[in-house]
Amino acid sequence: MPRVRTATIDKANTTPLVHIIGVPMDHGAGRRGVGMGPSALRIGGLHDKLKAAGREFEDHGDILIRTPERSRATVEGKANNLPIVLRACDALHEHVQRIVMKDGFPLVIGGDHSINIGTMAGLAVGIAEKHKSRNSKKQARAHELGVIWIDAHGDLNTPETSPSGNIHGMPVAVALGKGPRALTHLGGLSPKVQPNNVVLVGLRDLDVEEKKAILDSGVHAFTMQDIDMRGMAGVMQEAISLATRNTQYLHVSFDIDSVDPRMAPGTGTTVFGGLTYREAHLALEMVAESGKLTSFEMVEVNPILDNYNMTGELACGLIASALGKRIL
Repeated sequence: MPRVRTATIDKANTTPLVHIIGVPMDHGAGRRGVGMGPSALRIGGLHDKLKAAGREFEDHGDILIRTPERSRATVEGKANNLPIVLRACDALHEHVQRIVMKDGFPLVIGGDHSINIGTMAGLAVGIAEKHKSRNSKKQARAHELGVIWIDAHGDLNTPETSPSGNIHGMPVAVALGKGPRALTHLGGLSPKVQPNNVVLVGLRDLDVEEKKAILDSGVHAFTMQDIDMRGMAGVMQEAISLATRNTQYLHVSFDIDSVDPRMAPGTGTTVFGGLTYREAHLALEMVAESGKLTSFEMVEVNPILDNYNMTGELACGLIASALGKRIL
């Protein structure tokens, strides 16, 4: 993959190098186009916004995805396109693992949300490898991974509960060890995260079976009603506390459909009543100010459905907020 690396911005900057990995995958979703998301983000000014945020980065380009035109799409027990998704996530997990083990900051840009299966595998295995010599329970717990999942959807479906069979609705379940074994055991570890360390934020569109799965799973969940009643600042303060109280690592996975479609029309599963422009930025500004963030993922930008790349540009701005861009 081609690489682009910035020059040194600030000699006093001790923040980890950001490693950008594009995953042009739309095989986990129900419609085409989101595979062009990484290009939309780069065109939308991702590199310039990272520079403006004072972050050094290396862009590793995109993982090669075999398209259905070259590799026939298949349905595997209501896990659509499982072989294609698995291959892509396996390649992604190897990249992310290497970045974690050399103390870098993985920035994964998609692509549909099924790519998180590869991201989580890479994070979990990389963290485990870094700390495998530390055997005490106290140390092991400190090195666990916390996750804040900002999304309109819960993504806790499995092939048995999913109405569509689309894998982009399953990554949280997979991370918790539920779903096709080929996915749950990617990288050799399952589960990838403990439910008490997972926080869902911005929920507003859940399948019937998924509601029960969320309530039974042990994850923490904040709906749009919670945000309406408590405000984004209150919700995010608690979300960050819950995801980091027992962990050393924090991953944020941001689905652009969490934002109201009037601000972010370029995504395939739009639902009105989402986050406002400022709520979305505030959430990620608070993550940055916590000083806890160790990896980030932006998914589901679909330029085919967008209006002059406004969603791609918004996604770039949100990434910059998560990585430290300040208003003042």
